[in-house]
Amino acid sequence: MKVVSREITLSTSKKLELVDITSEVEHIVRESGVKNGLCLIFAPHATAAIIANEHERGLMLDILEKIAEDFPNNGRWRHNRIDDNAAAHLASAFIGTERVFPVIDGRLVRGTWQNIFLVELDGPRSYRRVIVQVMGE
Repeated sequence: MKVVSREITLSTSKKLELVDITSEVEHIVRESGVKNGLCLIFAPHATAAIIANEHERGLMLDILEKIAEDFPNNGRWRHNRIDDNAAAHLASAFIGTERVFPVIDGRLVRGTWQNIFLVELDGPRSYRRVIVQVMGE
């Protein structure tokens, strides 16, 4: 089995933000030479997440509003006593820091309306990493 690991680096400019990384992930899959297997997309951060959904401005704003609603930055969280970013940690834990997609015939398989996003939950950040690992034959 072949395993190819690459890293995407990026910066964010807002407290809450969706960054579309679909084209970078698809490029890594194409360059990997893996014809059939899996692609893992992982954000090694406790205050970021990975999602798959439609790249439509209204929906993207809805997603960010829902995150802010479900994980308010209101100071009631115990972790805020030491770091003031508990909402970001909680959102990351519940949303998840990874997604796995099939690779078939050398292409990443995703739905018509599924793009891949890094969800920034504690920005802005000058440096975020996303690990993309493609495994298969």
